[in-house]
Amino acid sequence: MATDPRPEDRFTVGLWCTAFAGREVFGSEVRPPLDPMENIRGLAAAGCWGFNFHDDDLVPFGSSASETDRILAHTRRVMADEGIAVGMATCNMFEHPVFKDGALTSNDARVRAYARQKAMRAADMGAELGAETFVMWGGREGLEVEASKDPREAIKRYREGVEFVAAYILGNELGMKVAIEPKPNEPRGDIFLPTAGHVLGFIATLEPELQRIVGVNPEIQHSRMVGIDTVHDLAQCLDAGKLFHTDLGAQKPTRFDQDLRFGAEDIKETFFVVKLLEESGWTGTRAFDVKPYRSDAPEEVWDLVRGCIRSYLILREKVAQWAADAEIQELVVALDVADPELEAMSAWSVDNARALREVTFDPDALAARRLGYQRLDQLTFELLAGVRG
Repeated sequence: MATDPRPEDRFTVGLWCTAFAGREVFGSEVRPPLDPMENIRGLAAAGCWGFNFHDDDLVPFGSSASETDRILAHTRRVMADEGIAVGMATCNMFEHPVFKDGALTSNDARVRAYARQKAMRAADMGAELGAETFVMWGGREGLEVEASKDPREAIKRYREGVEFVAAYILGNELGMKVAIEPKPNEPRGDIFLPTAGHVLGFIATLEPELQRIVGVNPEIQHSRMVGIDTVHDLAQCLDAGKLFHTDLGAQKPTRFDQDLRFGAEDIKETFFVVKLLEESGWTGTRAFDVKPYRSDAPEEVWDLVRGCIRSYLILREKVAQWAADAEIQELVVALDVADPELEAMSAWSVDNARALREVTFDPDALAARRLGYQRLDQLTFELLAGVRG
């Protein structure tokens, strides 16, 4: 089984993941700060093709233009030395107190303007380092007090902000697509654009010339937080041609955002995520948005990265085994019943509607057809459990 990553696998990890020092609501940091350059070197050594970053992950908040240029030049040298690229850049519009009640959807026009300014600067940084995608996660774009915002006005402001950033990227030929990341809640009680479906609907309201460069960044953990099937989230984005980036990890359903190691929960659904990405021919990066346990020692942070990569490669091998398993494929092939005459009527026309009205069906006979789902699911489980040759 091939579990050593290759450059063409295009695995990436966010700098914020490995730099997570363990701070949470009930406790302070348990690990020392991780220097960004050492972080990049560590990700390269762990087998990553690239890394992802927020602006503030790399350049400290409030840095001058000259200091920003110096840090970016240093980053480029480290990237060249380590042979590592940048997959995605994003803007931190959630951490500083200025964004305590939203960024692009804030009721304060000054905050909204500052958020757009910060996003432009982050986009410049991403382009400077060769990022393919600019992710927009609206972690503070929400509320706890329903009376505090008119949701229609908030969505309008959100649209203006996304269009501003997308137009800036397009107009300045920065070479990035924009991917909006949905999340239902946390850190806000309710976040606008909570699911991939909401984002797809939102994109359809953007200015037509900007719609083509704006897509979705679904995250496994965010889908599972509300009990949604991640495979279906990804599939709908793929079908719409809008899967511009995706964050991989693991999550117990309906919990807080856990960001567990990829494969740590629900191996069967995770298997079908890998199957979908691989069989669809999706060419994006395999990006992990995960965090070490608070109980992890500093050196175990890299075990997290290597574990994510290894889990993906193991499941990719399982996808190949599933496709080659004769008994499984016999069941799968039998599920698809072709009828060329009826399929010829599937597209709408007056003639097809008239012809379809004349077809005689036997619903009882159709209902009596045996599907074999119990056997199919059991064989899939056995293959994942390693008891099928």
